[in-house]
Amino acid sequence: MATQARLLDLGLRPYREVWELQRRLHEAVCERREPDTWIVVEHPPVVTLGRQAKGEHVYFSAAQLAARGVDLVAIERGGDVTYHGPGQLVAYPIRRLERFREVVPLVRSLEAAVIDVCARFGVAAERWSGHAGVWIGRNQICAVGLAIQRMVSLHGIALNVSTRLDYDRLILPCGLSERGITSLSAELGRAVTLDEAKHALLEEIQRTFDVAFAQAELVA
Repeated sequence: MATQARLLDLGLRPYREVWELQRRLHEAVCERREPDTWIVVEHPPVVTLGRQAKGEHVYFSAAQLAARGVDLVAIERGGDVTYHGPGQLVAYPIRRLERFREVVPLVRSLEAAVIDVCARFGVAAERWSGHAGVWIGRNQICAVGLAIQRMVSLHGIALNVSTRLDYDRLILPCGLSERGITSLSAELGRAVTLDEAKHALLEEIQRTFDVAFAQAELVA
């Protein structure tokens, strides 16, 4: 029988607002005041710096990015530098783990769900052993970056659906100079809507993780 989990579909929200929400929910899940909660969201343009981020992988200062309408935020997830923006589907699992050895399976399951989403659109995607995420050839279509604190996850995945693919002019995505970026729309040669991709991703997450989502309203 599928485990019940809460789903918050936030639409388009600023990164910092959702980051603060993640931290509040993380505390509540840690204290067992709230059930496991998955957030799906789209962000205005933002560059996030993980714990291993290198300054040279961001090509502009915070002020220069702000002048281009791009926020810059240092956060607690693992990994290097990542971009989020319109046309990208982001999912954050605030999910309790029983043992630390469940962290790698969590990453692999997130990747598997995205690979299956791509397959539903007729796109063959795969893992790459050198770096977490989902790839089509040498191009990344989905970034994965998590933090595990008090055995509860936060942060998550970012699937390029119809994202502008010139964001590598701002950053070196994930610090990988030998790899590129792509999207579902670019691979298919047609516009894929965020709603199309969201429907597929939520179905694949429920199947992969054996959870049943109950959609909830966000309470301030």
